[in-house]
Amino acid sequence: MKLTVDGRTVFATTGGTEFDPSKPAIVFLHGAGFDRTAWRLQTRWFAHHGRSVLAVDFPAHGWSDGPALDSIPAMADWTARLIEAAGLKQAALVGHSMGALVALDCAARHGDKVRALGLCGVASEMPVHPEMLESAKANTVKVQELMTFWGMGNALHKGGMVSPGLWLRRESLAVLAGNEPGVIHSDLAACNAYKDAPARAAAVTCPTVFVLGDGDLMTPAAKARSLVAAITGSRAVTIPNCGHFMMVERPDETLEALKSCV
Repeated sequence: MKLTVDGRTVFATTGGTEFDPSKPAIVFLHGAGFDRTAWRLQTRWFAHHGRSVLAVDFPAHGWSDGPALDSIPAMADWTARLIEAAGLKQAALVGHSMGALVALDCAARHGDKVRALGLCGVASEMPVHPEMLESAKANTVKVQELMTFWGMGNALHKGGMVSPGLWLRRESLAVLAGNEPGVIHSDLAACNAYKDAPARAAAVTCPTVFVLGDGDLMTPAAKARSLVAAITGSRAVTIPNCGHFMMVERPDETLEALKSCV
């Protein structure tokens, strides 16, 4: 499905059904350097169980037009405009990592447009190692390898992928390699610079679930506790034997957690 936001084409998948703005909608937001395909194992269930689904490519990612947006607030404002462009008054936002920060910021500052939140692999701050930023700026493959290595839970380094035929490490590297020069650096720099998550969390009033991995090295579950405490009535689900890419590493458990809220 194609939408137009700010005069540029945005691509989204709809979970295998026709998008119907009259149904409760969920907008899925991917992490740094990735695209809509991160959510394919959750979007189909929601699309076939009473929801309308948009798993979007942020600008300059996947099949969406560029340029990339260079800050979390800019992406949050863009998400609010996306909701309008889709013909929706409100949507639940489900975000992963960078996308979770975007969803949080959007819900805090555009609360009338957000009915619920699912925040996956998020932390109160997301500092990025200088070596990763340098590699991303120089457009070398090292940053792609580090993001994949540190993002995957320990179990996935030894095999045991629950989705038949899916090799998470190779797929992640392939998606990251498809980015235009500068895009990964823009994403990582935006995450590194964003310090407003605690304040934004205190302003969120909609139902919220946090989905965390007990083996997440990039956004450790403990680093989300202050955000969980700041959002009244929110709950956290910590998935065992799971790293940063919970929606692919542990798709069923991630789905069950999201179903409780969005």
